[in-house]
Amino acid sequence: MKGTVYVIDTNVILRYLLADHEEFYERVRTFMDKVRDGNKKVIILGSVIAECVYVLLKIYNVPRREIAAKLAGILEYKGVVTSEKEKLMEALSIFAEQNVEIVDAFVFAFGSHENRKVLSFDKDLKKLARIPD
Repeated sequence: MKGTVYVIDTNVILRYLLADHEEFYERVRTFMDKVRDGNKKVIILGSVIAECVYVLLKIYNVPRREIAAKLAGILEYKGVVTSEKEKLMEALSIFAEQNVEIVDAFVFAFGSHENRKVLSFDKDLKKLARIPD
């Protein structure tokens, strides 16, 4: 991959989605427009997605489905080169549809592919993964 690849932090995504700080929003909007079009490349870590979910849900009281839709929308930008994109999208979908924490959705999404299995004592995760007692 040629050129600079940016690893973006939670506060960048939050300022972009919330537009609650005019100066920061204008800066990040311009940048994210370039990411959307594929003119800038970014990596978005799962931990950043999880923190965004937590802040949007617990602090800003944004509904689960809206959070998932907005974050999935960003992950679909042409310039997002995160290698785990499909699993992050799946986790956001699970989070939107099920009453589970985002981390449980991540564990399930990452653990239910290829030759992997989920191991947990978490009751919500056990429901998703159908893990035997």
